[in-house]
Amino acid sequence: MDRKTVITCALTGSFDTPKKNPAVPVSPQAIADSALEAAAAGAAVVHIHVRDPETGAPSMELAHYRAVVERVRARNADVILNLTTGAGGRFVPGEPDPAVAGPGTTFVGPEARTRHVTALRPEICTLDIATMNFGEHLFLNTPAHLRAMAETIRAAGVKPEIEVFDLGQIELARHLIAEGHLARPPLFQICLGIPWGAPATVEALAAMRARLPEDAVWSAFGIGAREFPMLAAVAAMGGNVRVGLEDNLYLSRGRLAPSNAALVEKAVSLLAHLDREPATPAEARAIFRIGTTGG
Repeated sequence: MDRKTVITCALTGSFDTPKKNPAVPVSPQAIADSALEAAAAGAAVVHIHVRDPETGAPSMELAHYRAVVERVRARNADVILNLTTGAGGRFVPGEPDPAVAGPGTTFVGPEARTRHVTALRPEICTLDIATMNFGEHLFLNTPAHLRAMAETIRAAGVKPEIEVFDLGQIELARHLIAEGHLARPPLFQICLGIPWGAPATVEALAAMRARLPEDAVWSAFGIGAREFPMLAAVAAMGGNVRVGLEDNLYLSRGRLAPSNAALVEKAVSLLAHLDREPATPAEARAIFRIGTTGG
C-alpha cells in the first residue's frame, strides 16, 4: 500500500458555481453520472452534496440524496460514497438585529444535518470540526452539536471524515477523540485555502499535519488554482488527495474543467509522476480503516 493514494472526488459542493462552469452537476441524475465517471477515471471515493434540480441552489432534501445514492449503487457497488453533513451550518446575521437569522441562513440542528446519513448509511460522511468565518457568512458547529452528530454517525455505522480548516479545529477534534465521541483510528481531511481558514501553502499543510493524532489517516486538498500544487505536496508527504468541481472549476489556467472525471484524470497523471498509483475502492477501504471501530 506504500505507493497507493486514495483519490476523493468532490462532485458539486454548495456554492453558486454552476453559473461559472456548466459542467458542475446539479440534478440527482447528473450528480450520479458524474460520480460514476469520476470513479471510472480513478476516484475511489465520491463526496456528495445535492442541489435543487430546478434552481441549482444547495439542498438538504433526503429525496435528492436518495436518488443520487441509489443511482450510483445500482451501477457501481464498489465506489465509496461520502455524504456531506456540512449543509445546515450556515448563519448570516440579520438586519437590524444580528441575533436573528438573515437571508441565506441554513442553520439547523444535528438531527436535520444527519438524517440522510441515518437513512442511507454511506460508508463515510463528513463531520466539519469548524466554527469560522466562511467567506462572508458564519459556519457554525458547536461542540455540543458535534457530539450529537458524532453519536448519530456512529449509531449508523458510518465512518466520519473529520474536516478541519485551521489548527484550532484539530485541537477540538483531538478533544472529542479523547472524550470518546470520535473513535480511533480517526480519518481527517485537511481543507486549505477556504476563506478564512488556513491558506493553501506547504507551510500550513505541514503545521496541520504535525498536529494530527499519531494514528490518524489523512487526506488534504487546496481549492482553486492551488488544487494541483497542493495535491503534489500532499502526496509527497504521504497523504491522500481530493479533487473535483466543488473545489476547483478549472483544468488548467484559463481552461474550464469539462467534467469531474477530467480533474480525476489529471490527478492520476500527476500522481504517476510522483511514482504513486490511485488506490482502488477495496484498497481505499483498507487505507481508511473502513469497517473498524466507529465506521
